Amino acid sequence: MKYVGYYNGEIGPLEEMKIPMLDRAVYFGDGCYDATTFAHNHIFAVKDHVDRFYNSCRMLEIPFDMPRETLVNELQKCIDANEIDHGMLYWQCSRGTALRAHNFPPADVTPNLMIFTVPCELVPMDSTFKLISMEDTRFLHCNIKTLNLIPSVIAYQRCTEAGCQETVFHRGERVTECAHSNVLMIKDGVLCTPPRDNLILPGITLKHLLELAETNGIPTREAVFTMDELRAADEVIISSSGGLCIAADELDGNPIGGKDPVTLKKLQDAYTAFYEKDTNY
Repeated sequence: MKYVGYYNGEIGPLEEMKIPMLDRAVYFGDGCYDATTFAHNHIFAVKDHVDRFYNSCRMLEIPFDMPRETLVNELQKCIDANEIDHGMLYWQCSRGTALRAHNFPPADVTPNLMIFTVPCELVPMDSTFKLISMEDTRFLHCNIKTLNLIPSVIAYQRCTEAGCQETVFHRGERVTECAHSNVLMIKDGVLCTPPRDNLILPGITLKHLLELAETNGIPTREAVFTMDELRAADEVIISSSGGLCIAADELDGNPIGGKDPVTLKKLQDAYTAFYEKDTNY
């Protein structure tokens, strides 16, 4: 199978897999997900991603009781079954299959697990992103990786239409994150990130960047910063599972960053080495 699909234990070609109409993910988006890359049949940072997935289930009160080791084994089955040696691994859990009703279904309704693999190439580290900005009007639980992503879909469509690669969200002047990435900045040699509170997703790549900075002698700061501070940053970094540490050089049509390439390159090289070691890529 070139690309693999999985639903509650059944594995098959992705294009042939189907889910029930009454899966609560279909009509409520009632579920959560996680995703990471894989290379050489190895799931990158699997513990970090699985931990976040179970935390999302807990915050949404979804009784997903599959042991972690079993889940990792199911994910690995999908990796092993596909015909590509690197790509993106996605999995999601819904609250189950039941007649539509806003309250939770009866206790005997069990969660559904869906997994699939798709091709994905990491964004080259020497790429640069052009950004736009938008007011962040999403809800107040952005730290949960839910299936409810319409605001992010619209925001990403706007940046695509503008010939850009990401949209920076802000609440008033406070920078939060991007449509499907985290945003960081380097200022005076310090790697800065917004607080990992309920207004942003605690990105695994963001977590790694902070850890790699500390182990490579780059100070870090986790605190609120404004759009004006972002515009004045020495470097602006966009991070995600598919683009680990990508510099931005334009925001709303104006140049940004480009003032501390040494610190930026140090971070990028450290992440490249970390990724290659973890995946033998």
